[in-house]
Amino acid sequence: MADKFDPYREALVMEAKTVWPSEYEDLNEAKKQRIAAALHQQPEAASDLKYVRVHTGFCREITVTDQDVQRLGG
Repeated sequence: MADKFDPYREALVMEAKTVWPSEYEDLNEAKKQRIAAALHQQPEAASDLKYVRVHTGFCREITVTDQDVQRLGG
């Protein structure tokens, strides 16, 4: 289940991870990097956002969805 954007946790994010479902394995690597960067610049707009606790704070994990790819022009 996705988390809601949380400014408190966001301030403690030490790592960022982008999860690409298998249907995007053929997507150009440059597009993947551009989409991932855009998602992590505005995590509040991501469709599937999770905060995973790590020793130093939190890892922001965004799983890319069709909505994200369409919105960001992939």
